Amino acid sequence: MKVYVSRDSAAKAVGADRVAAAIRAEAARQGLEIELVRTGSRGMVWLEPLVEIDRGEGRMAFGPVAPEDAAALLAGTLEGHGPTGEIPFFARQTRLTFARCGVIDPLDLEAYAAHGGLAGLRRALGMSPEAIVEEVKTSGLRGRGGAGFPTGIKWDTVRKAEAAQKYIVCNADEGDSGTFADRMIMEGDPFTLIEGMVIAGLGVGATKGYVYLRSEYPDAIEVMRAAVDLGRRKGVLGGDVLGSGRTFDMEIRVGAGAYVCGEETSLLNSLEGKRGVVRAKPPLPALQGFLGRPTVVNNVISLATVPVIFEKGAQHYADFGLGRSRGTVTLQIAGNVKRGGLFETAFGLPLGEIVEDIGGGTASGRPIKAVQIGGPLGAYFPPSKFDTPFGYEEFDGRGGLVGHAGITVFDDATDMLAMARFAMEFCAVESCGKCTPCRIGAVRGVETIDRIAAGDPDAMPLLAELCDTMTDGSLCALGGLTPYPVMSAVRDFPDDFARHKEAAE
Repeated sequence: MKVYVSRDSAAKAVGADRVAAAIRAEAARQGLEIELVRTGSRGMVWLEPLVEIDRGEGRMAFGPVAPEDAAALLAGTLEGHGPTGEIPFFARQTRLTFARCGVIDPLDLEAYAAHGGLAGLRRALGMSPEAIVEEVKTSGLRGRGGAGFPTGIKWDTVRKAEAAQKYIVCNADEGDSGTFADRMIMEGDPFTLIEGMVIAGLGVGATKGYVYLRSEYPDAIEVMRAAVDLGRRKGVLGGDVLGSGRTFDMEIRVGAGAYVCGEETSLLNSLEGKRGVVRAKPPLPALQGFLGRPTVVNNVISLATVPVIFEKGAQHYADFGLGRSRGTVTLQIAGNVKRGGLFETAFGLPLGEIVEDIGGGTASGRPIKAVQIGGPLGAYFPPSKFDTPFGYEEFDGRGGLVGHAGITVFDDATDMLAMARFAMEFCAVESCGKCTPCRIGAVRGVETIDRIAAGDPDAMPLLAELCDTMTDGSLCALGGLTPYPVMSAVRDFPDDFARHKEAAE
């Protein structure tokens, strides 16, 4: 009998380690022989600690499981959810990037290969750099870190650049509230990220890579370091990649916790040991990046998706999605929601279907008032915009952004003026101080919102002017996008601002 328990940090936070220990102890007490496998998470966070048991007829799901449930679990008397793959939240997904997450031991390279891993890399080793980059272009893969820039075009710029050394840098500084896809893939399927970075290196002529990982992710750091060490021992990394004679090696570097280092040029400064502040562009990192050399900077999910593109073919991936948003998107559903977690699906689902049907509405049972998409810098969408298809251009056309695909749900008890203030204060606290609109504008913005709350009639137009200045003058997304949540709160939830004015009067 095989028993699967997640080692994902979200599962551990609600007791997965204690559950695993209780299962081992109970099996020993009963004299049962079990194989306990610690996996990544299936992404159904509301069911964690999730335990799956395979008695030879497929994996059956149970959760949330408490340590005291171990005896009933092993005896087969604990009520469960049936086959894991038939749970509606899971069955509706199109799992490509996350196909192995929650299925295998993340540090079992043989299991990784048995589930399709390394097939993409083996194919790429037989292709020219130009053909590798063309495959990524054909797939339609765009940057999953927020900007949505076409990955193949970025790679081609680095490929064509003349330099003695080039680099692949993975941006794993996942600092947006309500986002956890990067962490989940690093903790649950690290070799897909490693494989994607090696393929990127083959495509652009880079022989060295770095993963810039935030210090707040100790489990991801541990797993990634172990995976890199194992990859070297097994010939996936080093001077003879899979016996091809090709060279690619990589390191894990840990950041110090600055939100702005999620911006690629701040990240590069930090990676070089400098203060994490944004660089003016041009020059682009693709031409003068890490140590002044041509550098691919991609998000975790972007790079982790590359192996499936090469395993199944670019067209297979491109056949999913809508418009210019091709492939799948890893939705991270959080906030006041009944069924929170990671949901991978093709681009195109309406926002309302995601939060009301898949997410199940609010955990409080109250009506949904707003949904913020794209992390703390994303716009708030009211229910009147729930018909918006999930896609880059579709959200941009309605005053929002996909960003890292984080979705945070709020019920009708939420004060949207307070949320606007939080967004502006977040920018004021996290600003690196490089550019004036962000450094000073955000502080003045907090003060202006406080004036609105106090009933000052002159403050509202001043807030709009401040937001315009920040958008037009900031060098990075922090100052440039903070007006999105602020002005969407003003535009779509005017009653909340009027209520504060009336209270002040």
